[in-house]
Amino acid sequence: MIVTAGAGRMGRSIALALALAGRRVAVLDLKDRAPDDAARLLGEARDEVASSLRFLAEMEVVDDRQRAATAERISVHASGDADDMLRAASVVFEAATETTAAKEATFARLSAVCSPQTIIASTSSTFSANELAPYVSHPERFIITHWLNPAYLIPVVEVSPGNATAEATVTAIRSLLKAAGKVPVICKPSPGFIVPRIQALAMNEAARIVAEGVATAEDVDTAIRYGFGFRYAVMGLLEFIDLGGVDILYHASRQLSTALGTDRFKAPAIIDDLINAGDLGHKTGRGFYDWSDDGGRRREDILRRVVGLLRHMELLPVPPEM
Repeated sequence: MIVTAGAGRMGRSIALALALAGRRVAVLDLKDRAPDDAARLLGEARDEVASSLRFLAEMEVVDDRQRAATAERISVHASGDADDMLRAASVVFEAATETTAAKEATFARLSAVCSPQTIIASTSSTFSANELAPYVSHPERFIITHWLNPAYLIPVVEVSPGNATAEATVTAIRSLLKAAGKVPVICKPSPGFIVPRIQALAMNEAARIVAEGVATAEDVDTAIRYGFGFRYAVMGLLEFIDLGGVDILYHASRQLSTALGTDRFKAPAIIDDLINAGDLGHKTGRGFYDWSDDGGRRREDILRRVVGLLRHMELLPVPPEM
């Protein structure tokens, strides 16, 4: 059995992601609440799961039979059932409030009840694994799995082992996530992992553009939907640097830093290193990636995905009839 320790939105969403893949999941509220409050929270959890499954059925992701079977695989429990659920769990996804006090209290409860072999995976989006591991007994079974909302739809899960995490724990979690149709990416214990670090910079810059009166919120978001975000739906940021040219980023960063009078656009040292080595990306055969034996295939594959996405969004250019 898999348990999500926390009956809030993330715990419910993870439970649905795993249940869709055929796993039985218990959504567990670890807080001791008044009976009416507990009943209301558990009712909200059941309603949200049912609502999400209705949406998936409307979008023809699941049929009625799959929808019913998925719902049957999810159970929702108050704190009074905690010990029984936790003793039976092979994996627990901790989804408590993102505060030190809440994390420490939750891990103390899990450590006291769970088997030493139970994998404990935090869904933290801000703490590093090394910060939280001291709160967990047998830290070799502890790991962070940062899911992106909505967890039952977004493929990527950022997997961040701590210094004490056993390799067997990493392997088991990756296997579980892949079996659920997820795309695990590994990162070292670092605040913000991968996506939140990049995302925070982009969101703050978007807000600055509006604050400076450069563009309206609507035009900024239109530019992101159909320009920035559109391209990065089919290629990675580092692929884009290589395809455009590392030197292009180098010069653009210097110009923006000078023109806007801020160091926040300054390129990191790795860009200088690539420039000095002559590794400018696709045009020289090497940058962040090795393109020397590519023969243009990777670039063509990216362009095919661009065309496919444009076709899906009905945005392909239409030549005039001759």
